Amino acid sequence: MLKFKSFVVLILLSLFTSHPSIGQSKVKVVCIGNELTYGVGAVNSEKNNYPTQLGNLLGSSYEVSKVMQFDAAKFSHSRLSPNVVIVELGKNEINLVDTTLNSSFEKNCLALIQSIKQYPTHPRIILLLPTPIFTQNSSAKYNSVLKTQLIPAIQKIAYTTGVELLDIYSLLIDRSDLTTDQLHPNSLGATVISKRVYELIKLNQAKSASIFTKITEKKTLSSFNGYACIDFTFNNRNCKIVQPKKIVKGMPWVWRARFWGHEPQTDIALLERGFHIVYADVAELYGNQEAVLIWNQFYTYMQQLGLAKKVVLEGMSRGGVYVYNWAVQNPEKVAAVYADAPVLDLKSWPGGKGKGPGGKADWEIFKTDYHLTEAQALAFNNSPLDNANAIAKGGYPMLHVVGDADEVVPVEENTNPFELKVKAAGGNISVIHKPKVGHHPHSLENPTPIVDFILNNTGYKTNFAVIASPGAEYRSAAGWKEGTDWWVQNEDINQLLKANNKIDIIFLGNSITQGIGGDRPNVTYKAGKVFFDQYFKQQSWVCAGISGDRTQHVLWRLQNGNYANAKPKVIVLAIGVNNFQEDTGEETAAGIQLILNWMKLQMPSTKVILIGPLPTGLTPTSSNRIKYEVVHSIIKKQASTQVTYLPLTKYFIKPNGDLDTTLCSGDGIHLIAPGYEMWAKVLKEAVDKIIVK
Repeated sequence: MLKFKSFVVLILLSLFTSHPSIGQSKVKVVCIGNELTYGVGAVNSEKNNYPTQLGNLLGSSYEVSKVMQFDAAKFSHSRLSPNVVIVELGKNEINLVDTTLNSSFEKNCLALIQSIKQYPTHPRIILLLPTPIFTQNSSAKYNSVLKTQLIPAIQKIAYTTGVELLDIYSLLIDRSDLTTDQLHPNSLGATVISKRVYELIKLNQAKSASIFTKITEKKTLSSFNGYACIDFTFNNRNCKIVQPKKIVKGMPWVWRARFWGHEPQTDIALLERGFHIVYADVAELYGNQEAVLIWNQFYTYMQQLGLAKKVVLEGMSRGGVYVYNWAVQNPEKVAAVYADAPVLDLKSWPGGKGKGPGGKADWEIFKTDYHLTEAQALAFNNSPLDNANAIAKGGYPMLHVVGDADEVVPVEENTNPFELKVKAAGGNISVIHKPKVGHHPHSLENPTPIVDFILNNTGYKTNFAVIASPGAEYRSAAGWKEGTDWWVQNEDINQLLKANNKIDIIFLGNSITQGIGGDRPNVTYKAGKVFFDQYFKQQSWVCAGISGDRTQHVLWRLQNGNYANAKPKVIVLAIGVNNFQEDTGEETAAGIQLILNWMKLQMPSTKVILIGPLPTGLTPTSSNRIKYEVVHSIIKKQASTQVTYLPLTKYFIKPNGDLDTTLCSGDGIHLIAPGYEMWAKVLKEAVDKIIVK
């Protein structure tokens, strides 16, 4: 349980040089905090805390240090020279016993920020929101305190001081599995945090000044969750613009159609990434031609302010009508559409002519807006559902988030038929279904899937598959002896590579490869050992698979291990499926290509048998299978005199497209014993063509 104490600051003085040097060679990042910053409770916390993982991601041109908070009275900044300061404002600032925020919190926090601003380096300051709490029978109460007291207090401080914010609360709200004790992030939780901090630090900032100064209309300034928001009137319509702390190059923006500020977590996440959030109120017009014309004028105004030519449209509930009615007339101006429980047939809502209750008053307004009689309204055929073919031809990607039990805007009358029509017309649409959820709550508690969709389709998503970094897996369920972690497995492999004077084959990959077993002392699951011992008894080989590994982890192991020095004749590379949890097929393929490029430069005499990800996904339409096909369509082009491309599709996938579960596990990923025997047999034939007996 937490040690409840007052907010305390400051900083271990001996970590830095006396004076910052002009043109210093490394960017210095200081992480100030307590339990979260130091990885309390995490396995191998010294290597797996988020600042250390952040340092590995940032690379050698950065220097990342972590500092424990101390009493403010002992504070001095004379010896500090950071370029970035990240402050963990964690749960220690809340007294969860009587659920109150420490009375001196705001005062002490403002004092800390003011002191940091006095550093000669004028560093960026980033405030981390607290992580959620999952303790049994208490999480609702505790998280309510965090959401209603601590987070608003931090957002207020960020607004008044102008410092940056990072919402890691939403990133982890649905991930109790990423905690050590339902309270503190474990090593994998620290990975999530370090990756988000990395993205913020590496933000490609634009040189553009604030667009607020270009708006000549009378305007008022307020806080939108810690960000500066202006309200103004344009063509007699209420409008809003929220500005990010750091404006990203290209000036991307999100145009929200309706219900301003409701479930704002996606908007906040995009503000963190340098997007503007924009609103122009045409609420009572139900997307009619007048509304479209007003939006056309407002879009032109946004172009005059310098925002990107293509906009992301965000339509929540009836907002779906507004965004699609504008998009169908302006397809060249749309980067992507995110629609949440969207109204797509006005006869369904507000008409109530299907399963839903509709809205009588809104139905009357709709008829007035469109100048329709009741009979004409019942025959109305200009809703987004009616225009699905034309919308599909617009070419922009669409994401819908829907509650399958939506009683107000029934999915079967709106998104389901719309999806079918769009796909039949060749359009690009995906749908996230929330089982047993009604019209509310909108969005997702953790907006990552929505945010990734938007980033992917605007060119702002970070591809971590190509950023070399060590793993942080620690669980014995990974097929390891209790008490061992990724670092132990990595060291075991390096020692085996070092101890063998002559290695014919290195089997390199993730848990599937790890299951080959070999002489690994801390691996408990070795389903493939008997078969690989049989087929490769004439060769010297090392199993270098580590459970959970992704392309970036294999790349780091190659760069920091004994692989090149071992000078193997052959490397069998089977990697990529774990990337599918977060990365696209294209991103995963890029990671594999980078590994091959490294081998080409550092191990030119080693032949590579390229497996890529093994066949995955139980059915042809599963998300893993779709990504698998994308990866292989790209990496097959890597075949060369050094690289033998050897996909296993024909061996593990049945003629009807289903995965062969006599060879593969029911999870659609791992091999069972007969699968290892098949793999060993196929590899033996390929190896014999390379290694001359």
